Amino acid sequence: MSDLPRGWAEAGRARRRARMWLTPGMGVKRWLLLFVLCTLIGAVGFLHFTWTGPLHFVATRWILWLNALTEPNVMPLYAGGMFVMALALAGAFLSIVMLNRSMLRSTGTAPETAVDVIYSRRALSRGARIVAVGGGTGLSNLLTGLKTHTGNITAIVTVADDGGSSGRLRESLDMIAPGDLTDCYAALSDSPVLARLLLHRFGRGEGLEGHTFGNLLLATLSEEQGGLQGAMRDVHEVLRVRGQVFPATTTPTTLVARLSDGREVRGESELARQVGAARVESVRLEPPDLPALPAVLDAIRDAELIVLGPGSLFTSIIPALLVPGIARALRDSAVPVVYVASLMTEPGETTGLSLEDHVAAISTHLGRTPDGVLLNSKTIPPEVQARYAAEGAQVLNLQGASRDLRSRVRSAPLLQAGETARHDPEALALALLNLFARPRTGN
Repeated sequence: MSDLPRGWAEAGRARRRARMWLTPGMGVKRWLLLFVLCTLIGAVGFLHFTWTGPLHFVATRWILWLNALTEPNVMPLYAGGMFVMALALAGAFLSIVMLNRSMLRSTGTAPETAVDVIYSRRALSRGARIVAVGGGTGLSNLLTGLKTHTGNITAIVTVADDGGSSGRLRESLDMIAPGDLTDCYAALSDSPVLARLLLHRFGRGEGLEGHTFGNLLLATLSEEQGGLQGAMRDVHEVLRVRGQVFPATTTPTTLVARLSDGREVRGESELARQVGAARVESVRLEPPDLPALPAVLDAIRDAELIVLGPGSLFTSIIPALLVPGIARALRDSAVPVVYVASLMTEPGETTGLSLEDHVAAISTHLGRTPDGVLLNSKTIPPEVQARYAAEGAQVLNLQGASRDLRSRVRSAPLLQAGETARHDPEALALALLNLFARPRTGN
């Protein structure tokens, strides 16, 4: 009796898999119908051949034998033929199923999960076309949430980082910063094992300590291909990325910030350390005439929703907007551009800036005001606020916001449970899709 529930559960899973095969959009029913039709036509053709050709005596003996099975009038003569035909079709279906199972096993795919994989990919292929711009933990968090709803994601990642592992590789190989790219590839990878390996940071080893495996992989491909631009297709295929991840530019670049006290700070890693009591007034990239990948511009042109952030304002979001081709494409786009506001200000970089200041900085550097702003509505626990306040960070809210900004803001509970102020990936993805994505009329 103890095995009955297990048997029922397995039978239920089998029925569910069978229904999934017949779900609209799977691309199965049309071929199944064609198979049945061709089988029936083939049976008629074979019957015609045997009855009118040299095998006439075989057909005659077969029919007489089959008729004998129906005596004494157990069933009509034609019913015997229908029964045999049904058995033949069932055998043909079984042979195809077993052939597919053998082929799937030979490629390392479990036959039981094949329908789930196909169903997921078919459903995701019809999802909204979304372009996400930024970098750091915020962007990878967003991608983690979006990839369960759509496979049509393009991440445009800032590559101006010059600290840590990325900085060392940039200096050694004269390449773009790979760190934020690695995080995004891990977030969108279909393989949990690959995602874990990409983020593995070496804790020892001369020359390896501090580097992540993903950074070294991208550095290797960049070195082999003479830059990442030539290796993009290989990267997406090797890492089994659900969507696309591209650098904002494939040319090494340096972030330069102008402060309110007249100073200029060169390098992303120096910005927070050197701001002091001043504020960041503007940032630029050197060299300024940076090229954008054609695939990036195509993705922006075909997008149904463009998302800026979440992430550090002056070191993650705005640097990607400073590539001339990207800025021009975003300004020309007719689809909504949404800024996902940070939960808190960042000490040094955005200390004292209001939400209005954040939106104004994006508008100034991009040349277009975001059509929408997504803001967290869930209260951050007092103890978490206190800990951040001790470091100089404050909650971003609508306090002091203008009427124009308030008309653009949409709020949703986006806070992830825990001891840190971080967006919940699933809640963030759902809020963007529900509040800003346009209903799809095609596909």
